[in-house]
Amino acid sequence: MNKNASAPYEYSMLMRVRDYEVDSQGIVNNAVYLHYLEHTRHEFCREAGTSFRSMQAEGIDPVLRRVDIEYLTPLRLGEEMESRLTLRRQGARFMFRQEIFRMPDGAPVVRADVTVVSLRDGRLTRGDELAEAFAKYL
Repeated sequence: MNKNASAPYEYSMLMRVRDYEVDSQGIVNNAVYLHYLEHTRHEFCREAGTSFRSMQAEGIDPVLRRVDIEYLTPLRLGEEMESRLTLRRQGARFMFRQEIFRMPDGAPVVRADVTVVSLRDGRLTRGDELAEAFAKYL
């Protein structure tokens, strides 16, 4: 774990910046960080024993309700990062606190609060199916 980390994390993964993710300034384009965060959530789901494909097959669609992101330090081509998340539930909402740190120095890159809700057959639910999948993390 990183000495700059301010909270315990349920999940973390390493990634590396690829050439098509940088802009004309040679830094990661701001929208790409949303992809990094999403990829981390999807891998977390897989580790928790579920996947978006399996949820969709059951008529369950976790969807973003809100993303609040703070950009702190830019990443550059070839740099490695560690993407981390923690999860809590607030009623029907699942709140992901996500942070990305540059490796190996641990510089904070991005902080984001991501809110996800669950739809079943297109209608908002209490999220009990997601709560069951994430029970050991909540």
